[in-house]
Amino acid sequence: MSALIGKPAPQFVAESTIGTIDLSQCRGRAVVLYFYPKDNTPGCTTEGQDFRDLHDQFLAASTVVVGVSRDSLKSHANFCEKFSLPFPLISDPDETLCNLYGVIKQKNMYGKQVRGIERSTFLIDAHGLLVQAWRGLKVPGHASEVLQAAISIG
Repeated sequence: MSALIGKPAPQFVAESTIGTIDLSQCRGRAVVLYFYPKDNTPGCTTEGQDFRDLHDQFLAASTVVVGVSRDSLKSHANFCEKFSLPFPLISDPDETLCNLYGVIKQKNMYGKQVRGIERSTFLIDAHGLLVQAWRGLKVPGHASEVLQAAISIG
């Protein structure tokens, strides 16, 4: 995916907690597309809360935040409600978006190999170009780093 930096972001239309999201309809605003493994797990909850806590600043930077995981829309709706997440979450149970952005990886879970989402974030500019990608990232400080990147392209 790093080879795609500076090129048009992979387009998609997907179902989310606020209805259908069509990436092409987000033109004119930057988009933070963050992929996370699972609702209601410690790291994913912290990551969602961090993006939530900075949400007003993302909006001020004319940036839309969207989360993606393989969880169901029902699970996402509960996750959003439980933690007051003000941005949409896309349900990708068939891994269409995950494969489009190349975030499915073999991971080691308690000594077993499992396929899962590698925590990743993509920053797409107002023209639809992929400007930055973070892969295999650590949650602490990540949302702030993405916010600074979003402000810098504004």
